[in-house]
Amino acid sequence: MAKTTTLLIFGASGDLTSRLLLPALGQLLKRDPDRQVTLRGAGTDPWSARRWGDAVRASFASADAADMVDRLGETTYTQADITDVAELKKLLADIHGPLVMYFAVPPAVTMAACTALQDVPLPQDTVFALEKPFGGNEDSAKTLNATLRALVPENKIFRVDHFLGRPTLLNILGVRFANRLVEPIWSADHVQSVLVRYDESLALEGRARYYDKAGALVDMIQSHLLQVLAVLAMEEPVDLDEVDLRDAKSAALRATHIWEDNPVRASRRARYTAGTIDGRPLPSYVDEEGVDPSLDTETLAEIVCEVRTSRWTGVPFTLRSGKALGEKKAQIVVTLRPVRHIPEGLSGKPADGGVLRIGLSPDRIELELNVNGGDDPFALRREVLSTKLGSSTLLAYTEVLSQVLDGDVALSVRADAAEECWRIIEPVLDAWKRGDVPLEEYAAGSDGPAEWATSTV
Repeated sequence: MAKTTTLLIFGASGDLTSRLLLPALGQLLKRDPDRQVTLRGAGTDPWSARRWGDAVRASFASADAADMVDRLGETTYTQADITDVAELKKLLADIHGPLVMYFAVPPAVTMAACTALQDVPLPQDTVFALEKPFGGNEDSAKTLNATLRALVPENKIFRVDHFLGRPTLLNILGVRFANRLVEPIWSADHVQSVLVRYDESLALEGRARYYDKAGALVDMIQSHLLQVLAVLAMEEPVDLDEVDLRDAKSAALRATHIWEDNPVRASRRARYTAGTIDGRPLPSYVDEEGVDPSLDTETLAEIVCEVRTSRWTGVPFTLRSGKALGEKKAQIVVTLRPVRHIPEGLSGKPADGGVLRIGLSPDRIELELNVNGGDDPFALRREVLSTKLGSSTLLAYTEVLSQVLDGDVALSVRADAAEECWRIIEPVLDAWKRGDVPLEEYAAGSDGPAEWATSTV
């Protein structure tokens, strides 16, 4: 019989728990009837046992897993200060067997809690799961990682990046390494540029408490899109295990720098003003509840990076993400260089090189090529070959939670990778703080500032 794992969620009364973690747990239990989980919650809000139970049932029902609540047995909620040693000892006193401590709290609270845990005995088989961002800069990330390693080994630390659990992103590995059509051209010799884009039509949606201090650069580019870049740019790993795969990703990140080491020229930022999305009026970002206008928080960010290796030097990797945009676009766009010569006799102006698009949502691959034929067999035209990728029916956090509970850290962010991501963007953050890069504006529901239609480099 499988051992029962205790899932202890810090920040249990928060939005992330009810919106993402609990629905994922319900779906996971429904998918795996043999999995045994005891659920405990701890938070600062004075919730009663009844309110906690109602929250669990509502979240499970949202994932069509209402019948899985009974599988949990008795679940408890404790109002507690998780930065206090005495209260942490009480929370852990009667836990035996495998334990997952899930920190669904802000980075500063995570750091304070981990510091306090140095004086608290931990069950032998304890796994830490941390939500991004991991620290607030490179130095604080290093401090956090040192604190964590004093508590549990690195292979028991799961830095959550739900992007790395997406089936589409994992499919990149198959596209890259299992196709002779793709593998030989995956370099600066044939690739002209790479764009990783995650535009959302959603606005702030009540997340001011976190987002207003993070902004688009930290919330998405530092935390997620640089990890996507690492998968695109890394050398082929020997194995897809926690050592080789993460070694390859970290090596790619160590080689990554802001384009020309010029954060002013290689970055842009903007913030949405009032507008309309799908017929729904939206206020300006600065008028959203909980926003401090003096922070100059950006809701759209773009940086250009270079991976300084023999494979990629000279290829711009553009990372862009924003909120309250007119159309959701989540995709990787790999633009190939044009051919050196086209024989005389082929008519029509040929387009640029081919384009490979990998959709992160919806899940599909498109290959855009120059072809000829039809009524005029010598006329060049553009055609797109498209196919859907095998999509998962699982929620993003269901995959994450499965890996956490199974202790499989291969797709989590390793300590050195987390530090490198901060190192990459800190020149940009510093330039923005100095005011060297203007904070532009765009209407909610638009595609962003009009001048952003042109490239940064």
